[in-house]
Amino acid sequence: MAEESDLERTEPASGRRLEQAREQGQVPRSREVGAFLVLVVAAGSFWFMGPWMMQRVASIFRRGLSVDASLTREPQFMLARFADISLDALLAFAPLFIALIVAALVSPYFLGSWNFSLKALQPDLTRLDPLKGLSRLVSWSGLAELVKAVAKAGLVGGVAAWVLWSARNDIFAIFGQPVEVGLSSAGHLINFSFLVVVAAMLLIVAVDVPFQLWQYHDKLKMSREEVRQEGKEMEGDPQVKSRIRQLQREAARKRMMGAVPTADVIVTNPTHFAVALAYKSGMPAPKVVAKGRGDIALKIREIGAEHGVPMLEAPPLARALYRHTDLDQEVPAALYAAVAEVLAYVYQLSNWRQAGGNYPRPPREIVVPAELIPEAANG
Repeated sequence: MAEESDLERTEPASGRRLEQAREQGQVPRSREVGAFLVLVVAAGSFWFMGPWMMQRVASIFRRGLSVDASLTREPQFMLARFADISLDALLAFAPLFIALIVAALVSPYFLGSWNFSLKALQPDLTRLDPLKGLSRLVSWSGLAELVKAVAKAGLVGGVAAWVLWSARNDIFAIFGQPVEVGLSSAGHLINFSFLVVVAAMLLIVAVDVPFQLWQYHDKLKMSREEVRQEGKEMEGDPQVKSRIRQLQREAARKRMMGAVPTADVIVTNPTHFAVALAYKSGMPAPKVVAKGRGDIALKIREIGAEHGVPMLEAPPLARALYRHTDLDQEVPAALYAAVAEVLAYVYQLSNWRQAGGNYPRPPREIVVPAELIPEAANG
């Protein structure tokens, strides 16, 4: 039972799952929102621009039907006249067309689903599978779409029938009115009927939008196993991360050991800690090129001995440098004086090797601030 519950899609989609869905072109969509917005814009355009459009259309008809009979046998003249009339008609309806295009482009924003995805344009042969198409038709989603379509047709048709029945007297009265008055009355009646039908569609939109959002998120639900797997992918497999950290430490250790021969001195504890320092002309302060404890400290000393790097036993200073500095980091200002004593001894030792004389005495009492000396647990 536990395995069945883990495989059951009960968890809401994660942010990554939603982002992947958007990349594949899967976003919440409601055709009813687009249709409603287009119809609202069309109704508003007819309401505000209807008289102007009717005047332009009437003018176009007058021009089109008023032709000199002698010119009807001139093809060039008729083609030019047809082009002029077509252009006038296009300009007359251009505001309406532009408004409808803008409405169609803006409608997806109401669901936050305006999205462009190249993956959605890639051919998918599985969409041509008739069995899958039939399964979609008989699925709960297909049944819901069928119920919605029937309800929409019933609602819109019912409202339209009610409007026509309520305005039956005005409709019959149009036949007894002069042409211009009748056309104006018919226009107002059509606009009113159009607005009422569009308002009825608002109820369909109010039901469809929550349903589409629920259906979209329901399809993207995840099982507990998928949530755990995604967490591993986001955070990384612990074993893989551990192996990566191990390889990084080994690489850093190799680089560190390669820098030991460039050090000027190695400060030791004497056995548990080792810190290699380097100071060259132009550097603001000495820096740590290698440090370690235990086996790493032993390896630092071995490499230093192979390359003749001077070593100095100074347990408090070695522990302080190990604790309070990082690789390629300058020593703290509080340790400048102590490190200066060590470097002075190194320079004296270098001069002795070149010129001879009395062997320099290594410093014995190197003063290190007490707050910088950690507890010496292992030596």
